[in-house]
Amino acid sequence: MLRAGLLAALTCLSGTMAAADPLILSARFDGPTTRYAHGVLGDAVEYGQLVLEVAEGDARQRVTITLPQDHVFEDLAPRLVDVTGNGAPEVVVIESDAARGAALAIYNADGKLAETPHIGTTNRWLAPIGAADLDGDGYVELAYIDRPHLAKTLRVWRYADGNLTQIASAKGLTNHKIGWDFIAGGLRACDDMPELITADARWSRIVATRLEGDQLMSRDLGAYTGPESLDRATQCE
Repeated sequence: MLRAGLLAALTCLSGTMAAADPLILSARFDGPTTRYAHGVLGDAVEYGQLVLEVAEGDARQRVTITLPQDHVFEDLAPRLVDVTGNGAPEVVVIESDAARGAALAIYNADGKLAETPHIGTTNRWLAPIGAADLDGDGYVELAYIDRPHLAKTLRVWRYADGNLTQIASAKGLTNHKIGWDFIAGGLRACDDMPELITADARWSRIVATRLEGDQLMSRDLGAYTGPESLDRATQCE
């Protein structure tokens, strides 16, 4: 399966879009490169460009965002997410710095809106889980596992007023193994309350985590029997 063609969509929230706002119709990676030799996703190829198809009124255009030589998109596919709440999706990606490792970045048609801090050293990565209003406060939160092979720490960041702020974290959770060309688990909302589905640090249990206030509350959903069991847990059966 081609990584660049994988659709890894997160939640796209509804809202009222201003008529003048450019609308991102699609996003994909391009500019394959081997300049960042990490290979956490199973091969040596990452991407140096983000290509957006954008509509503004009746006009259509292609916008190509090219990273500097010391950055790559170390990711499967761009995610279309209405982070700002204006009714139009932004693009959420994993962007890695050759010296400082991965960060979660948000782009619109004009360029980068915001990003989390890079992890801090080369060959350190993060695996997104999902994005939604996790606690009902009207703001979108973005969740990922920081270093799913090492630190195994869930981090939740809120986007508000043009900035990303970390609001909660929890250790002992993961969603990716080295070499997988996919990220297991994800986001579900079975009773109108979003939950983040991951494995525990030992890859023995399936865990559902909710954001309640500024606390992450986790519960056991049963035995982990492979990545398919995490994916099934997102289906609200």
